[in-house]
Amino acid sequence: MTKRRYDSEKVKKEIMESALLLFSQNGYNQTSVADLSKASGYSKGHIYYHFQNKEKLFVLLARKTIEEWHEKWIRKAAAYSSATEKLYGMARHVLYNYQTPLLKSGQELASNPDSSAGLVKELYDLSIVPKNAYRAVLQEGMDNGEFAIENMDESAILLEAWLRGLCQLTSIQELSELEPLLNEAITIFLRSISKGDT
Repeated sequence: MTKRRYDSEKVKKEIMESALLLFSQNGYNQTSVADLSKASGYSKGHIYYHFQNKEKLFVLLARKTIEEWHEKWIRKAAAYSSATEKLYGMARHVLYNYQTPLLKSGQELASNPDSSAGLVKELYDLSIVPKNAYRAVLQEGMDNGEFAIENMDESAILLEAWLRGLCQLTSIQELSELEPLLNEAITIFLRSISKGDT
């Protein structure tokens, strides 16, 4: 009798795929480890072995999602010839990639008082990825003489706040209606950082 080989990476991938679907459909709080076990076809023991708990599985999925967001941006950014164009492109990228399948579940996890503070911090720390992307575009504009930014940290925070704030409307407005608003936000933002403007 031949022993079946255990493919750990395959098991992790299949559990993660099932978890993504369940968290997206049911939310974080309404998805149990038993649900994840049933949907993936693997025992709860497999889930605990590979991920330790539901929170860590979720954070891993969130990390993967933000990494994919960043990889998409890097591919798109190459098509723009200036930092100014990249800011408008970034606004569209944020808008059309804001409503991820895990967004509401992540908000549930972060606001759940029973959630571990360390894992909630890990979720919040993922926001450094878009912040670094904004900062990179702003720095490029500084380096090539397009922008005159006195305080890079403040400018990156303002850009993020405007984009994130407008994207909060994605649950009640069509994306095509919001795109002109984000473009206008970038135009206003550019007035404050463009070289030669006062």
